[in-house]
Amino acid sequence: MVLSKDFKQRVLARAQRDPEFRHGLLTEAIECLLNDDLDTGKALIRDYINATIGFERLAERTKMNSKSIMRSLSAEGNPTSKNLFAILHSLQRAEGLQFSVRAS
Repeated sequence: MVLSKDFKQRVLARAQRDPEFRHGLLTEAIECLLNDDLDTGKALIRDYINATIGFERLAERTKMNSKSIMRSLSAEGNPTSKNLFAILHSLQRAEGLQFSVRAS
């Protein structure tokens, strides 16, 4: 399903003004990754980055190239685990969150 530009703009606007929504967006992205839904997880991470610190600032924090981050999180991208965890670590620190995984 292709999302309209208007819908994406609404998501970004809400994420910029609502910390709980941002936290939920990042949490959902991580849950998707853990549940083997890489495409949705990457899309949510891209939306989160666009709504918060942006790719340039994330690149500075992770010491990665911003274009490489964008490519790895694209629909065709395949980020290495090292890069993906570096991105997630930086995003949770920027948001002031600490995620943990528990077996159920």
